[in-house]
Amino acid sequence: MNPGYLLPIRRNFATAKSGLKYYVIKNNMKKSIAAILFSAGILLAYSATAQIQLPAVVRDSMILQRDAKVNMWGWASPGEKIILRIKKKKFATTADTKGNWKIVLPPTPAGGPYTFEFTGKNKITLTDILFGDVWFCSGQSNMVHQMNIHDVRYAKEIAESNFPEIRQFWIPTLTNLQSPQTNLPSGNWQPAVGEQVRPFSAVAYFFAKKLYEEYHIPIGIINASVGGTPIEAWISEEGMKDFSSIGSIIQKNKDTAYINSFSRNTGNFRPRQQTDQGLLSTKKWFDPEYIPASWRNMNIPGYWEDQGLKDLNGVVWYRKEVDIPATMTGKPAKVFLGRIVDADELYINGKQVGSTTYQYPQRHYTIQPGILKSGKNLFVIRVTNTVGKGGFVPDKPYCVFAGNDTVDLKGTWQYKVGDVFAPFGRNGFGGGISFQNQPAALYNAMVSPLIHYTVKGFCWYQGESNTGKPDEYAQLMPALIYDWRTKWNEGNLPFLFVQLPNFMDYNYLPSESSWAMLREAQLKSLSVSNTAMAVTIDLGEWNDIHPDDKKDVGERLALAALKLAYGKDIVYSGPLYQTASTEGNKITITFSNTGSGLITNDNEEPGEFAIAGADKKFVWAKAKIEGNHVVVWNDNVTNPVYVRYAWADNPVHANLYNKEGLPASPFRTDK
Repeated sequence: MNPGYLLPIRRNFATAKSGLKYYVIKNNMKKSIAAILFSAGILLAYSATAQIQLPAVVRDSMILQRDAKVNMWGWASPGEKIILRIKKKKFATTADTKGNWKIVLPPTPAGGPYTFEFTGKNKITLTDILFGDVWFCSGQSNMVHQMNIHDVRYAKEIAESNFPEIRQFWIPTLTNLQSPQTNLPSGNWQPAVGEQVRPFSAVAYFFAKKLYEEYHIPIGIINASVGGTPIEAWISEEGMKDFSSIGSIIQKNKDTAYINSFSRNTGNFRPRQQTDQGLLSTKKWFDPEYIPASWRNMNIPGYWEDQGLKDLNGVVWYRKEVDIPATMTGKPAKVFLGRIVDADELYINGKQVGSTTYQYPQRHYTIQPGILKSGKNLFVIRVTNTVGKGGFVPDKPYCVFAGNDTVDLKGTWQYKVGDVFAPFGRNGFGGGISFQNQPAALYNAMVSPLIHYTVKGFCWYQGESNTGKPDEYAQLMPALIYDWRTKWNEGNLPFLFVQLPNFMDYNYLPSESSWAMLREAQLKSLSVSNTAMAVTIDLGEWNDIHPDDKKDVGERLALAALKLAYGKDIVYSGPLYQTASTEGNKITITFSNTGSGLITNDNEEPGEFAIAGADKKFVWAKAKIEGNHVVVWNDNVTNPVYVRYAWADNPVHANLYNKEGLPASPFRTDK
C-alpha cells in the first residue's frame, strides 16, 4: 500500500515574493518531516489492522460520472476480499499482493442519492452519492479565486445559491518532488448552498451552474489549482519526456541532499529583529495619542515610487483624519481599500479592523459597531512591500460606507517611512526553491491521486506564470493535454481552456507583447483534437491580474462544454482567424466561428488592426466588415504583407465580435 500522504507546502499565495522564500523552505522542511512521521504512523497502524481504506476523494456526497464505467478503488491486506453493495447489487474483488484493489462499476444514468457499503475485514458506508457529470478544474490563481474573494460583485449569487446537486471537491496546495502519489491527506465534497458556496472556485462555480441549469443533472467539480504556478508543475515526468532540460530538473529535485541543501544554506538565518519605528515608538503610530512629527503628504491611490520614494522596499505608514457623519455610527460599516501592494494593516481610532498578507485580494474590511464615531476618525494604514512598487493600486474603490452613506477615502494622506529593507542578496532572502513551481511537483501531489476518478472532461485556466516563455508554452500545453488524457485513460476527453484576458497598461501604438504571444500559444493548442478555448480579451482589468468578472469566464467555458462535450448545436466561440489574402493595398481576413455574422460591439469600425509590409514595421490600419470578412488597409502601406489584431498586453479597442456576443481572439500572421 502507498497511502500517498504528501508533503504540504506553503500557504496558497497567488504568487511568491522572493523575500518569503526562506520562510517557505523552512516550513516545507518542518511539514515534510511531520508528513513523513505521520505517514509512518499510518503505515504501522495499517499493518496492524489491515482494514480496507478508501482514497480521500471517495467520500460521502461525492458525485460520480454518469453513463460511464466508474472506478472504486482503495487498499486492504493482500488477498483480502472486498464487497461493494449498492442497493440490491453486489460487486466483489480481491486485493492483489500489494494490497491494491479496484471495482469497476457499470455505466449508471444520472440520479441518486445512493448508499455505498464497502465490506472487508471492516465496513465503510458512504451516503448521499449522486451520478452526474464530473469536471476536473485546474490552473493557477484565476482558477483558485473563490466566490468569497469576489463576494461584493457576487453577493446576490452567494445569497441565492441553492444548488445541492452542484458539489466541489477542493484540493489544498500539495507538492511532491519524488514521485506520483496515490492519495490525498483528506477532503470532502461540499454543496453549492448558501454560505457553503464561498470556497468554490468562482470560474468553476459559474461553469457548473450554467451546465446544471441546462441539463438539471448533478455537476461535480474537482478543484486542483494553485496560484502563481507554471504549467510544467502540472505535467507528469513522463509527459515531459520531450523536454530534456525540464527532465533534468526533475531528476535533480529527486536528490534529497540537493533539496536539503537549501535548508542548510539558510540554516543560520534568524528572523531580523523588529525595526519598524512605527511599532517601536513609545506611542505606536496607530495610537490616537501619538503626536505625528515630520510626516509628508502623499496621494491615495498611487504607488510611493511614483510619488518621491524611489526604490523603497520597506514599511510605509499612512494616516488621515476622516469626517464620519452621525448616520454612519452605531451600525456595521465596511471599508474598501482597493488593492494594496503587498501587505497591509488597517487601524481606525487605534483599533485594528483588518489586515491582508499579500497583494492580490481586494481589501474589503468590516468595521464593528462602536468603532466609528461622529466627526473626526483617525484612519492609519501600515503597508509593507518587499519587491517592486509599493502602495495603493489605482482605479479601485477606496471608501468607507454604512447604510446609505459613503465617505470617499481617496485624496491626500500623510505618510512616514517606518522601515527600510536591505536589498536582497546572497546573504538575504534571495536563495531558495519554490516547491510548487518545480516541474511535475503539483502533478505528483494534486493530479496523480485523482487519475482513477472518472471525469467528463477538463477545465484549465493558467498561463500568467509562463508569459516569459511563450514559445515553450506552445509546446507544453499540448503536452499537458496529452499527458492528462493518457493518465486518465478514458480516451479523447474534452479539454476546455481560458485564453488570458487583457491586463497591464494600455499601449496606443502597435507594439510587441509577451502576453499576446502567450495567447497565441494558447490559440495554437486548438490544433489538438477535442479542445475549445474561451476568449476573454474583454474581461480583464488593466490594474488587476485577477479580474473581478469570473461569471462570464465560467459561462464561456460552459458554452464550449455544451458544444464539445454535450454536442449542442450552438455558437460557442468568438471569431478565430482563418486566412488572409492580399489584393493591392488591402488585406482580406476570413474567420471561423462567425456565428450569425461579424459585428463590432460598439457600432464603430473594427479597431486594433495593424498591418505591415515585408519590413514588419506595423502601423494602425483602417478596417471594415464585409460579410464574414474584415478588410484592412493603410494608405501609406502600398504592399501590405502582415496583419495583426489586438496584439497587445491590453488592447485599447478590441471590438470585433460575432452577433452571439463572443469576442474575436487576438492573432497575427507574421509568425
